[in-house]
Amino acid sequence: MINFYLDVKSGVSPYQQLVQQVQQALRVGLLSVGDQLPTVRDVAAKLAINPNTVLKAYRELEHLGLITPRPGQGTFVTRTLADDSLAAHEPLHLELREWLDKALRAGLDADSIEALFMTTFRKVVGATQ
Repeated sequence: MINFYLDVKSGVSPYQQLVQQVQQALRVGLLSVGDQLPTVRDVAAKLAINPNTVLKAYRELEHLGLITPRPGQGTFVTRTLADDSLAAHEPLHLELREWLDKALRAGLDADSIEALFMTTFRKVVGATQ
């Protein structure tokens, strides 16, 4: 099951953050076809946001063909975004966790780690495009 969170400093609207989190979970295999998403009421209560915000995110995901509501049952994943590279994710995930542990042990806080990662990520990705 996915655990939604909101980053108020991101500048991204709450509904768009929910959409992105579902898409990311589908890309890395955390959500699979047939998995049930949390109810609108549960997400709204957990995040202290308006249920209409959650509904808007779920509607966009439905429009993208990624989820479908089943009346009286809930909302379910209908398509994944994972590709053949999914098998390579676990070793990379472990390496990234090790790197994050090193960064924390070195005294970096979450904002510094994110800044370091994103700066490096943009340089590497920008160099390959």
